[in-house]
Amino acid sequence: MRLLVFATALLVAAHAEAGETMHLTSRDGTVLNAVLIRPAGEGPHPAVILLHGCGGRDARAGGLDPRHADWARRLAEAGFVVLLPESFTSRGQGPQCAVRERHMLPWRERRADALGARDWLAAQPFVRADGIALMGWSHGGSTVLATADAPGFAGFVAFYPGCSRTLRAPSFAPAAPVLLLIGEADDWTPPGPCRALAERAGPVVTYVGYPGAYHGFDAPGARVRLRTGLAFTVRGDGTAHVGTDPAARADAIARVPAWLVERTGR
Repeated sequence: MRLLVFATALLVAAHAEAGETMHLTSRDGTVLNAVLIRPAGEGPHPAVILLHGCGGRDARAGGLDPRHADWARRLAEAGFVVLLPESFTSRGQGPQCAVRERHMLPWRERRADALGARDWLAAQPFVRADGIALMGWSHGGSTVLATADAPGFAGFVAFYPGCSRTLRAPSFAPAAPVLLLIGEADDWTPPGPCRALAERAGPVVTYVGYPGAYHGFDAPGARVRLRTGLAFTVRGDGTAHVGTDPAARADAIARVPAWLVERTGR
């Protein structure tokens, strides 16, 4: 039995490393490049759409960015179909972290991408249409918040999103529970607006703040460093700290899959 479990884990990990490249249509008509990772078994399975941040989905050397690959593997091992659409390269654009005049916005193009990804998953026989969740980081986390009023999702997870625009809106009424995870020392997307948003929204939003953690705290093995040349930061000087916080990462790794299982009825 142990050998069977171990072999299954290796198989899932191998699929998570490679994935399957495919294409789907955004609600705005754009054809999106996406990576699909399926868990072991025929299903139907619950699913999670993963939305990249302003740096894009992939590593410079090719393949998924280490953070995306790590989360995709973990979620596939937990029994979820994982779908990772690429919003920027699909539109002929590169990373957006240093771009002030952005033409791809969380509440416009990227919301359309999230909804298109959900449409595609819901039509697949190996996916439970009532068990699709949306999860994103930073720019992708802001997209999660911008999509949280849309029906058809079982839950929403946002890592260190920008919450100011959502907080300024007259109301925030998510169609399903929202989990917010942010470093309390984040000097790129500050925690204050996210905390205020959660307080205003009430129990439908769960806010988890990690003391001393910076932006990107859940990355696997990334040293803390000061990034420069960024378009929008707390200090307004284009600099912000990024890097792994081991305690915050460990908590998120334990918390997020369990929360998603509870939301999707896995």
